[in-house]
Amino acid sequence: MPDFCHLHVHTQYSLLDGAAKIPNLIGKAREDGMKALAITDHGNMFGVFQFVAEAHKQDVIPIVGCEFYMAPDRFDKKDKTRYHQVLLAKNEVGYQNLSKLCSLGFIEGYYYHPRIDKDLLKQHKEGLIATTCCLAAEIPRTIINKGEEAGEAVFREWLEMFGEDYYIELQRHGIPDQDKVNEVLIRWSKKYNVKMIATNDSHYVEQGDWEAHDILLCLQTGSDINQPNRFKFENDQFFFKSKAEMAHTFKDVPEALDNTLEVVGKIEPPQLKRDILLPNYTLPADFNTEDDFLKHLSYEGARNHYGEISETVRERLDYELKVIRDMGFAGYFLIVQDFVSAARKLGVSVGPGRGSAAGSAVAYCTGITNIDPIGYNLLFERFLNPERISMPDIDIDFDDDGRQKVIDYVVDKYGKNQVAQIITFGTMAAKSAIRDVAR
Repeated sequence: MPDFCHLHVHTQYSLLDGAAKIPNLIGKAREDGMKALAITDHGNMFGVFQFVAEAHKQDVIPIVGCEFYMAPDRFDKKDKTRYHQVLLAKNEVGYQNLSKLCSLGFIEGYYYHPRIDKDLLKQHKEGLIATTCCLAAEIPRTIINKGEEAGEAVFREWLEMFGEDYYIELQRHGIPDQDKVNEVLIRWSKKYNVKMIATNDSHYVEQGDWEAHDILLCLQTGSDINQPNRFKFENDQFFFKSKAEMAHTFKDVPEALDNTLEVVGKIEPPQLKRDILLPNYTLPADFNTEDDFLKHLSYEGARNHYGEISETVRERLDYELKVIRDMGFAGYFLIVQDFVSAARKLGVSVGPGRGSAAGSAVAYCTGITNIDPIGYNLLFERFLNPERISMPDIDIDFDDDGRQKVIDYVVDKYGKNQVAQIITFGTMAAKSAIRDVAR
């Protein structure tokens, strides 16, 4: 039986139509003897860090990829034309380019979906592998809608762009248009000496998950299960197939299975874990270090809060400042107190303090929180523990109307490229899942 690994795989982070948990996918790949596995979620890389960590944990080679949305012009907010395009990172440079493309898709190209275009791709193609992708990609759609000759012109354009890192991707889900496209692609493989790879466009783990996946599509699109013309997949074949199942499906072109291992051979898995880099805080002229300025602000604030500084307050502040200095987090505290102070000056309501940060006297004295941890006997170690170095996590609440003012202030002061907003993923617990499915 030819060897094989999946190179076109969607996880739960393909937010509209993915229903596969990362540990389950990687576990099934490992149990089936697959040495590597790719992640290619739609338009985003939200799941990549978890995917790489889990793959290393289960001794599977992680391949970082993304199925991008390609537009003719990413800046055009009127043209709804978009194609799918799988790109895989070969190495660290490829990973950085993949990340850049993904970010710019959201920042510059967002229109219903994050979009990139060929001009942008040509600037950031180094270290990337591309394929002809699925039926929603440019080449297959051109073959179907405009004919083989038009499709071949587009194919040559992509081949010229990626050369030996361009692969013909064959998928077989029992869809007539897919069979038509595959027939053309197999001929082009011989004509242009471009290698084929077999994939299965996996969106859920087991074949039996297809009905749950279909219900998820209804929930995501607000559709009823019996609604005509709703968004749905053609059949139950979009699951994570085993090597044996793929070998049976592609028994007439076994080289397309073997070639997936050629792709794996090009991969140098990126090391995603990085040291934390904090932006520099611009100090006033009278201070040489961030630690000195933080100490100054802390004692100045202590005098405002407590009047005469008692030995208890002094010991607490000195202890916290030492921990903060040893961990290298003085700049973090200065930045947070800066935008909290700015928020109050802008007339934005700021919460008194929430979570473990309320246990910090330095946070209290610098105005980050408004709860006296000494008076309430709150533990600093719940917030920063010298035995366990980890980033401090300060939860701050701003009123809904003023929140954007604070974000604008931070962007203006520290630079647009130094500021990022986080995302929150909602999950359905048992009660809500039952209620939504029943509805």
